[in-house]
Amino acid sequence: MGGLHAGKPRLVLFDLDHTLLEGDSDVLWCEFLMQRGILERGSFEPRNAAMEREYRAGTVSTRAFSEFYVGTLAGRTAAAWQDERELFLREVVAPRLSAAARALVRERQADSALVVLTTATNRFITELTAAELGIEHLLATECEVDAEGRFTGRPLGTLNMREGKVTRLHQWLAERGEQLADFESWAYSDSSNDLPLLAEVDRAHAVHPDARLAAVAATRGWPVLRLHG
Repeated sequence: MGGLHAGKPRLVLFDLDHTLLEGDSDVLWCEFLMQRGILERGSFEPRNAAMEREYRAGTVSTRAFSEFYVGTLAGRTAAAWQDERELFLREVVAPRLSAAARALVRERQADSALVVLTTATNRFITELTAAELGIEHLLATECEVDAEGRFTGRPLGTLNMREGKVTRLHQWLAERGEQLADFESWAYSDSSNDLPLLAEVDRAHAVHPDARLAAVAATRGWPVLRLHG
C-alpha cells in the first residue's frame, strides 16, 4: 500500500458483492431466474452453488467465472431482459443495500471524491445497482452482443476481476487523461480476490472480509468495516 498524498483529489473504489451489497449479485440473479422459471433449478442450482464456492476459495479462473454468469443472458437482447432486470433490482438488490452502505457512499461523495463501483459482475446486471446507489462511474465485466443486439453469453475484453480490476482501472483513468498517482486512492472490498486492487491503492479497507483478506488486513493494519447486520 502506498503512502498518502496530501492535497490530491480522492478516488474511492467500492467493490459491490458482499461489500456494499449483502450477498452476491450473480448468485442472487441466478436464484431470481430460477424462481422465475427462466433457469431450470434441478440442473442449474448445483452449478451455481459450486461456482460460488470456487469463487470464495479463489480457485475458479476469471474466464470460467465470467462465462458462467454472463452465459445466463445468452439469446436475449437487453430490451428483452429489461423487465426482469428492473424487478431484480427492486425486489432483490435494493433491500440488500443497507442503510450503512448507502451512508458510506454518500459520505465519500460528500468528501468530493471521485467514486467508482468496480465489480466482477457484468455491467448489465449491475448498472441499475450503481444508479440506485447514486454512483455515476461503473467498472464491470462487459458482455458481448451479436449483430442483432442479442447477448452471446460471452464476456468481452479484460475481465473486471482480480488483476483485471487493476488493469481496467488504469485503462479507465487513462481514457480520462488521468493516472492513479494523481489521486489519494481508497478501496473497499470483502474478498481476497480483490487483493491486487487493495494493494494498489493508498488506503485499503476490508468490509466483512473473508478469512484470507482478514489475515492480510490484520498484518497490514487495514481497517475492517461492518456494513450489514
